[in-house]
Amino acid sequence: MATVILARHGRSTANTAGILAGRTRGVRLDDRGREQARSAGERLVGLRPALVVTSPLARCRETASELVRGLGHEVPITREKGLTECDYGSWTGQQIRALTKEPMWRTVQAHPSAAVFPGGESLAAMSARGVEAVRRWDRAVEEEHGADAIWVAVSHGDVIKAVLADALGLHLDEFQRIVVDPGSLSIVRYTPHRAFVLASNTHAGSLAHLAPPTRRRRRSRPADGDAVVGGTTGT
Repeated sequence: MATVILARHGRSTANTAGILAGRTRGVRLDDRGREQARSAGERLVGLRPALVVTSPLARCRETASELVRGLGHEVPITREKGLTECDYGSWTGQQIRALTKEPMWRTVQAHPSAAVFPGGESLAAMSARGVEAVRRWDRAVEEEHGADAIWVAVSHGDVIKAVLADALGLHLDEFQRIVVDPGSLSIVRYTPHRAFVLASNTHAGSLAHLAPPTRRRRRSRPADGDAVVGGTTGT
């Protein structure tokens, strides 16, 4: 069971301006965003991620670079179009405040599976490609690096919310209940039976406990993918 750490990019210049950046080029991290990305990277110290897979957009690529900077060992970084931001069509570059007055805003909030952005992508299509990309890379990482492998996916708020909703077994219409802040880390482990959400929207604390044990002890435990009745013993 490989483990994926879902990292949202740090705060961007569009975030602070209240603009829906979408796929606008040239949107980068602001000073606070770079600080958030560095802090997230510090939480990974003690782990040896097999690789980092990032959205091609600049704010995610910058975040990915900051994440691996302080790990003390080389981590490959590769781009994945499936993790890119939703194509918001004509909404791209507009003020969020103005968009809240659009009739479709209510659909995006209450019935996102029906939302299709004018001249752009549907949230359902965004969810499908994002989930497919994460699950595909997770299988590839496990096949190449083993069941204890850890990897990082750097993406955008709506994409990560969709991936978490899928892992939780939620319909896309429920994904607005999930919060994913800039610079936050969420953790998912996929198994043959189900996905486990180990953490969501976290901002602090070392993740070194995710590192595989250097020496395995023989002990009775449920089969991979089984939930522990009564709860786990923790880490």
